[in-house]
Amino acid sequence: MRHPERLGDEEREKFAAVLALCPELKALHAYVRGFAEILQSRSGQHLKDWVTATRAADLPRQHTFAAGLEKDWDAVVQGLTTSWNSGRVEGRVNHIKMIKRQMFGRAMLPLLRKRVLLTAAQGGPRHPLCP
Repeated sequence: MRHPERLGDEEREKFAAVLALCPELKALHAYVRGFAEILQSRSGQHLKDWVTATRAADLPRQHTFAAGLEKDWDAVVQGLTTSWNSGRVEGRVNHIKMIKRQMFGRAMLPLLRKRVLLTAAQGGPRHPLCP
């Protein structure tokens, strides 16, 4: 799951050996790395070329993934192109759901509301990767 540049020497050798044994896996690896590059560089404009290339390959699972992307093409391209995201909002929603689960069957809405507001006033949950 790590970037190939972050693999150790021994891991890199094992990975190369596995790819050498299976041409389908080697081809899949190339497409997955290509998609990862599109994600990392936020270059959604290259997605159409990537989908066209995957359709030409004989990798049925990859075709399914590409078809899923095409179902909501505009949203996918927009998500891969712009720097805007809903990460903080989603984090808050997940935190509220966690509090709700912790309190299930123990208290009513006023206490849940108070806990949510108190954590929001304290800055709320922080993800270790978020500034």
